[in-house]
Amino acid sequence: MSGSGGRRSRPLGLVVLIAAFVLLHGLLGVAGLVPGLGGPWADPTPFGDVISVYRFWIDYWHQNGQLVGIDTPWVYPLLALVPMLAVSVAGDAAYGPVWVVLVTLLDVGALVLVARRSRRLAWWWVLFTACLGPVAIGRIDAVALPIAIAGVLVIGSRPLLATVLLSVATWVKVWPAAVIAALLVAGKRTAAVITGVAFTSAVVIGGAVALGAGRNVFSFVAAQTGRGLQVEAPVTGLWLIDVLLRVPGASVYYDRDILTFQVAGVGVTQTAAVMTAVLAVGALIVLGLALLARLRGGRDEDVVALTAFGLVSAFLALNKVGSPQYLTWFVAPILLGLLTTRRFRFPAIVVPIMAVLTQLVYPWGYSLVVNAAPIGIIVLELRNLLEVVLLAWTIGALLRTRAETTPGTRPQPERLPDRALS
Repeated sequence: MSGSGGRRSRPLGLVVLIAAFVLLHGLLGVAGLVPGLGGPWADPTPFGDVISVYRFWIDYWHQNGQLVGIDTPWVYPLLALVPMLAVSVAGDAAYGPVWVVLVTLLDVGALVLVARRSRRLAWWWVLFTACLGPVAIGRIDAVALPIAIAGVLVIGSRPLLATVLLSVATWVKVWPAAVIAALLVAGKRTAAVITGVAFTSAVVIGGAVALGAGRNVFSFVAAQTGRGLQVEAPVTGLWLIDVLLRVPGASVYYDRDILTFQVAGVGVTQTAAVMTAVLAVGALIVLGLALLARLRGGRDEDVVALTAFGLVSAFLALNKVGSPQYLTWFVAPILLGLLTTRRFRFPAIVVPIMAVLTQLVYPWGYSLVVNAAPIGIIVLELRNLLEVVLLAWTIGALLRTRAETTPGTRPQPERLPDRALS
């Protein structure tokens, strides 16, 4: 009797899980699409990128025959156009709601795959999404995430398929390349990884060239280098303090070219100019420590998961852009780490806390930040401090990774399983 009851409870539990995730997406969609719902301190249009920027790019193509990424340079990899074009078929009025439906379908598909490995981890993703709020589904990052998660879940059993999925996700938003780099550093399944990346990239680039993209297919690579310091970025905190102290020349302003708030002040231009190099150096340090961990005999699972997480941590902590949706980049590496090693409990706790702080900043308290109200700056800088803490934690974890069993953990099989945790 107890066995049959357990079997009946499993599909019921999955139905509850899916229903909760769908309901959450609906609520986040309402919060993101209903103007002014957040009150006097919130961004009035949390889905502004979707219903204004993305829709504008597609409308401009319809009206003028020029498509971003093909006919003109663009800030995103080329496959980001696919969901933007797909959602446009329902017309301008339905663009936002259809976007929510598309992301919900993708997320539910990935959630079912996660639930097959671990119901607890599936609920962790639901919790994280609730903690992050509307921005979790209101940016192009929300399309890349479920594809990357699907790739992460089959790394052990189908490395070629995993790499193809991760490559597709990278051609939507660049961050999943961190997982690919981690696989290469680990030195396992190298042929499958290189084949998957080469095949996917050849298809995307070949299609883009056939459509007349030319050099524009790679325009996203240099698109971020000329930006200033975005108000939410960790490095920007130095100038936000100047704004609070009313230091002459320090201010927050809206850049109409890239449609975001940035800071002005003494040294901002010079700092912005070197931050790309700082980010590159940080990523190289993570890769170097990962290679050292591999040479010391560290488990493949540890090296891959920690490298992917470390690269994402560097992308956030050392970036001159600090958009709130960037926190979604942590999800796939954390799920990978929790499935393959027992060393990810700390980030699994810290990242949802960071998500709550991020949601308080955006969208609900965004005007408090851009107007340099003390409470807004305090919440933002606490979130940013935790980003630096996670980068430091990853560096320490990589330094401790070697052939010996990590204290406090049990020996685990030397493989990258796709069913490591049930």
